[in-house]
Amino acid sequence: MNSRIRSAVKAFLIHLCASALVGTCSALLVLGLWFPFPYRDLAGGMFLLWLLIGVDVGCGPLLTAVLYNPAKSRRELTLDLSIVVLVQLAALVYGVYSISQARPVVLAFEVDRFVAVTPADLDPAQLPEALPQYQSLSWTGPRLVGARDARNGDERLKSVELSLQGIEPSARPGWWQPYEESAPTAQKRMKPLADLRQTQHATGQAAIDQAAQKAGLPLAQLFYLPLTSAKKLDSWIAILDKDAQIVGYAPVDGFPADNNPPAKQSGK
Repeated sequence: MNSRIRSAVKAFLIHLCASALVGTCSALLVLGLWFPFPYRDLAGGMFLLWLLIGVDVGCGPLLTAVLYNPAKSRRELTLDLSIVVLVQLAALVYGVYSISQARPVVLAFEVDRFVAVTPADLDPAQLPEALPQYQSLSWTGPRLVGARDARNGDERLKSVELSLQGIEPSARPGWWQPYEESAPTAQKRMKPLADLRQTQHATGQAAIDQAAQKAGLPLAQLFYLPLTSAKKLDSWIAILDKDAQIVGYAPVDGFPADNNPPAKQSGK
């Protein structure tokens, strides 16, 4: 029995080291490319990553420890461990795919906020309606775009219908336009960051001060708009300069006057 336990522990440690290496590579991919700051929290990247690592890195070596027995024939051991590895690889592939569907591919200015959009928010059949530069989804962080206004009355009516179905302009590839075309509207909608700071408790003020310091601009020259996603509506802000260019982010509620974010104008 002691020999069996020692062998199982050794097999467990070897498998654990290999799984940890694969998990580290997965973490570098997910956090380094797919979920740059602040999208790890905003789009749920960290939760999905820890779930993947917990299941894949933890369960595989445990199964090896349970099944490994030096008394088995080489054929039996090879078959048992091959099944474990195949199950683990299947779980890894599925987990990575699921995380890829939650990665932010577009950061769209929409009416009065920025919205992080993921592949899960989009209808792939509508991608050909986008401008050529937006028809392929990014694998290296979100592209900054604007969501245009309705071009005519019929499109405005259709927009209202889509919004009632939960499909906002930010999730319609045919409505994406270069952010430069939306920046003047963002300038009109953005608010002084100093005003928001005054509404915050000490933690929020510290977060704003830290973000302003990283931006390298005085607080009086900075502005903000709420930064939202399908998972989080009131936890982040995008910090802007006077030209409505994003220069930072802060984990602060962008709708301080109301715990529930105001409804967007459906006439977009």
